[in-house]
Amino acid sequence: MIELEFANLEQQFDELLKRYQRIKEENQQLKSQQALLKAECATLLQKNELATHKIEAVIVRLKALESE
Repeated sequence: MIELEFANLEQQFDELLKRYQRIKEENQQLKSQQALLKAECATLLQKNELATHKIEAVIVRLKALESE
């Protein structure tokens, strides 16, 4: 009886260990993905700011042309 319980506990432990490994790998993948997304977001924010400045410059030039 004790051997059966021990075998059952050992099986449960093995399953928990496998789950832990899968979750650990998934967590690492998610962290890597998050880092990539943060970098992409920063790049997009820079591009957005640059586009905003360019548009503002075009508007200023158009207003100057209207004044002439």
